[in-house]
Amino acid sequence: MKAAPRFELGIKDLQSSALPLGHAAENEIFISNSNRISQAEHNLLFLCNGHGEDTIACRVIEALHEINPAISHEVLPMVGDGKAFTKLVKEGWLTKIGASTFLPSGGFSNQSFRGLVLDLKAGLLSSLWMQWTLVHRSAREGRIIVAVGDLLPLLFAWASGANYFFIGTPKSDYTWASGPRSSWSDCYHRLKGTEWDPWEYWLMRSVRCRMVAVRDKITARGLRQHGVKALSLGNPMMDGMAKAECPNGFEKYRRLILLCGSRLPEAYKNFKKLLIAIQLIQISSSIAVFVPLNSSSMRKKIELILIDLGFKPTFQSNDEIGISEIWKKNSLLVLIGFNQFSSWARWGEVGVANAGTATEQLVGLGIPCVSLPGKGPQFKFNFAKRQSRLLAGSVAIAQGYKTLAKKVAFLLNSDFDREIIGLRGSKRMGSEGGSHALAISISTHLSKG
Repeated sequence: MKAAPRFELGIKDLQSSALPLGHAAENEIFISNSNRISQAEHNLLFLCNGHGEDTIACRVIEALHEINPAISHEVLPMVGDGKAFTKLVKEGWLTKIGASTFLPSGGFSNQSFRGLVLDLKAGLLSSLWMQWTLVHRSAREGRIIVAVGDLLPLLFAWASGANYFFIGTPKSDYTWASGPRSSWSDCYHRLKGTEWDPWEYWLMRSVRCRMVAVRDKITARGLRQHGVKALSLGNPMMDGMAKAECPNGFEKYRRLILLCGSRLPEAYKNFKKLLIAIQLIQISSSIAVFVPLNSSSMRKKIELILIDLGFKPTFQSNDEIGISEIWKKNSLLVLIGFNQFSSWARWGEVGVANAGTATEQLVGLGIPCVSLPGKGPQFKFNFAKRQSRLLAGSVAIAQGYKTLAKKVAFLLNSDFDREIIGLRGSKRMGSEGGSHALAISISTHLSKG
């Protein structure tokens, strides 16, 4: 990616972005040619309120397009610039509507009053109004809404008057059913039997809500107790991950994947903190740290941090495997690449990760992680604790540089523990194939009118 219950319409919940949709569907549904033809009349608008939600929506849109290219797709990213959809937009069959929304809080304005004030100054209310009008216009044009995320897109879909589907990404009952149950928020969720709040499952029970899919079976079961016909159809976040093995040249190194997140300037602070901690790791082997950044615009600031920490550029690159820069300090290599996460993820033995969606994807591949929470706005201690519980402890929380270094060294030195912890995480995330299962379910509902 769920902390204390919330009673606001924050544009992006603490619930991560993230997040996965459970276990693979057990039975595949086949659609007749006549139903495929009838689907050509349907137009869809996807609403997503987060970076992880964008990734999930992108996977489902691709799967729907494969099933029936005649379906018209629009997408409205409610947070950020929707970079995940760039390729599909360039191909000409997906339309992105609405202006890009850049919020100082990173979309986490509901986590602090200061963040809310900064977002309001940056035009939060005008952005929400613009999105509201676009959704209502699409509904009047006959589009069916596919809301991906949490309360905000769900509310917009319901208020539009259109029929809608809901893919609930951020919340999982594992966050309160796993581990200690001492907090009052755990008691609150246990009383309801689900992490979703009453106003949310009321919107899910609407006669216009044609399908609800959540991230895992335990969460679907909790919602069904409240009259929501919730499904768990698989995990779109595990789709599209490359299966290439680590290049031979790095086999002599112990390999880490560093994930500093996507929200700026928090990502820069995370990068520096994690790299400081990595330098304290005490093992006999050299270490290669793969750093997949999500934008080349981060290059200059990342280079300044590396120089400040005493790293020297080697003036080498390897475009074949996506390495743009290599930096060196003693026996530590730092390899920088842009938009390479899905290609590099399987190369790591351990992750050092202050991220939401990408951390869950890494864990889903069986790679345990260690996090180092900071001041946020996203990756604070409560977020890290919730993420660790969600992923069955496969993300260990460190509260200082030395602690992180010791935890990473332990995982690198113990193949058995690394494998056992990795298996726990991959089981909690589920297998790939969720995008296709969700697309099949949506297509089936469309064919029924």
